[in-house]
Amino acid sequence: MSTPQAVNGTSADALDVCIVGAGPAGLMLADNLARFGVASKIIDERPDQTSTGRADGLQPKTIETLRMLRLADDLIRVSTKVYDICIWGQDNENKQLSRLGREIHYPEDVVDVLDPYILLCHQGMVEATFIKGLKERGVEVQRSTKFEDYQTAKDGTLNVNVQEGGVEKTIHSRYLVGCDGAHSKVRKSIPGAVPEGRSSESVWGVLDGEVATDFPDIWSKSIVFHPTKGSVLIIPRERAMTRLYIELKADTTTGAPVPADITQEDVMEVARQICAPYKLEWKTVEWFGRYQIGQRVANKFFDANRKAFIAGDASHTHSPKAAQGMNTSVHDSWNLGWKLNLEVRGLAKPVLLQSYEDERRKIAQDLINFDYEHANSIAAGDSEALSENFRINTRFISGVGVEYANNVLNHAYNDVLGGGLKPGSILPPTKAIRYVDHNPVDVQLDIPILGQFRVYVLVNNVAGPAEQQFLSDLSNSITAPSSVMSRTSAAAKHSYAQKPRLQCTEDVYFRHERYTPLSDLFTYALITTADKKSFELEQLAPIFSQSPWTVYLDSIPSLDTKGKLCTEKWLGKLRPGEVAIVNVRPDNYVGSISTWNSAEAGAGAEASKWLDAYYGGFLNV
Repeated sequence: MSTPQAVNGTSADALDVCIVGAGPAGLMLADNLARFGVASKIIDERPDQTSTGRADGLQPKTIETLRMLRLADDLIRVSTKVYDICIWGQDNENKQLSRLGREIHYPEDVVDVLDPYILLCHQGMVEATFIKGLKERGVEVQRSTKFEDYQTAKDGTLNVNVQEGGVEKTIHSRYLVGCDGAHSKVRKSIPGAVPEGRSSESVWGVLDGEVATDFPDIWSKSIVFHPTKGSVLIIPRERAMTRLYIELKADTTTGAPVPADITQEDVMEVARQICAPYKLEWKTVEWFGRYQIGQRVANKFFDANRKAFIAGDASHTHSPKAAQGMNTSVHDSWNLGWKLNLEVRGLAKPVLLQSYEDERRKIAQDLINFDYEHANSIAAGDSEALSENFRINTRFISGVGVEYANNVLNHAYNDVLGGGLKPGSILPPTKAIRYVDHNPVDVQLDIPILGQFRVYVLVNNVAGPAEQQFLSDLSNSITAPSSVMSRTSAAAKHSYAQKPRLQCTEDVYFRHERYTPLSDLFTYALITTADKKSFELEQLAPIFSQSPWTVYLDSIPSLDTKGKLCTEKWLGKLRPGEVAIVNVRPDNYVGSISTWNSAEAGAGAEASKWLDAYYGGFLNV
C-alpha cells in the first residue's frame, strides 16, 4: 500500500491539524480526519498507550458510532455486555443487606437502539482499536512529545511548541486541538479559557481485578449501599475481571479526611465492610486508583480566532460512575472532525466551526447537571433517588437522548406526521432492502462515513406520474450549475482531488466510491415502499439512477426493532403523493426535514430551493 500521508502533504509546512493527546478523544479525531483526508499529526507525552484501567464503558450510541466506522466488531467480540442494574442495601425489616431492586438498563420501550447494553472494556482496548485503524491509513502517534504552548503567526497559522525527547521543536499547523485531559495545557494556553463548576468532598477508590466472592450479582452492574460505611459500585469487566468503585468516607469519630496515601489494602477492607456478609477477596489486581469528584465545564471551547480547540476531558470533567466520560469525549471529536474537514477544504462558513462550541458545550453542561444529581444520590446512599435519576435520564445516559438545540445546522420542524425524526437528534435505527443486491440493511449504518451529508428522499409510489415528475425536477434543479449543492459539490471535487481520503486495505472491499458517484459532499438516497417489480433503476431520476447502492425498498418491518417500516418510524405516514426529504449531517444527526405534495406544479424545484437554503446557511459557495 502506498503512503497516503505523503500524498496529502504532512510535512510541517503543510500540516492542517495538530492533535495533542492520544486518548479516546484525540484518537477519534485523528481517525476521522484521516478518513476524510485531512493532514494531521497526533502527539502524546506518554511513551505508550493506556495499558490498564481508566475509562471502561461504551454506551449504545457510541457502539453505533463505532459500527459506522466499522471499528466495533472486535470490541464487541471480546468485551463484556451489561444489560441490567441491581441495587442493594439494608432492608427495612431485618436490617440485612439485600437486593432492593433489579432493572433492565435500557428497556426497549424507552430506548430504541441496536445495542441495548453497556459494553465494558478498558480504555486501552478502545485506544488500540483506533491506533490499529490509523496505522492502516499510514498515521502513527508521535509519542514522548510534550506540548508546551502555541503562538499565532502573522499568516494566521499556529506555531505549536513541543518537547520531543527533551529537545524543543516547533510544529507548524493551521489548527490545534487539545485532547490532553483534565489538566490540559492546550486549554491553559487559550486566553481566558477556564474550567467552571464545583468539586465534591467525596473521595473514591477504584480497583480492577479478578474477584473471588459469593455476592450473587457480581456479573450485573450493581450498587451496594451501607448506612454508615459508604457505597460500592460493581462493574463486570472483560477477562473475568470486576471493577469496584469504593466510596471512602472521612473518619466518623475524628472527622479526619481520607488520607492521601490510603493504600490498596485499606480500600479493599472498606469494600469488604460495605458488602458484608458476602465475602470479597482479590485473586489479582490490575489497576488501583483514587480520585475526588469534580464537575466542571470550560467556559470556552476554542480561542478567539477559532484556531485552537479543546475536546474531551480538556473541556469537561465529572464522575466516572455513569460511564459517560469516554463516550462524551469521543462524540466531541465526532462533532468537530467533519466540521474541521470542511473548514480545511474552504467549504465552510465561519458559523460551522462556531457550532462546535454551541453544541458540545450544551451537552457538557447537560452531562454535568445529570452527573451532579447522580453522584450525590450514590454518595447519599439514596437508592430511591438513584433509581429515579436513572429512570429520568435513561435516554441521555444511552446517548440517544443527547440532543442539540436549533441552530444553523438543526432547523425546527413541525412534526405533523407523527414520526420519530427530530432535527438535532440522531437517526433512529431502521431496516430496509437495498435494491441493487436485495440485501436487508440497517439504513442508518449502510452509507459509510466519508465526511458527507446524506439526503434521504422518501416516497411511497416512486412509479407514480406526479412522483416521477417531482423527482425529475428535483434532480435537474440540484444538478443545475447555479445551485448551491452543485457549486459546493464542484468545489469539493476539486478539493478531494488535491487532498484525497486516506484509504486502508479493507476499503477496497467496501468500494466507498459507490456512495459518492455524484458528489463528494452529498450522498443521495431514495427510500420507497413501492414493490421492487414496479420500477427499474434506470427509470429513476439521475441523482438516484446514478446512485444505485443507495436506493432502498421499505418493506421489512419484521426486522425492525419496533416492527415498523422505515417511513412509518421516521415520519409517521406519508399522504398519497407526498414526498419527504431528510437532511442528515455527517455525524448522523438529523439537520432538517420537510415534505411536499408532488401533485403541485414546480414542487420538485421548490424542494431544491429548500435544500439550497439549508446548505447555503453554513457551506461556502
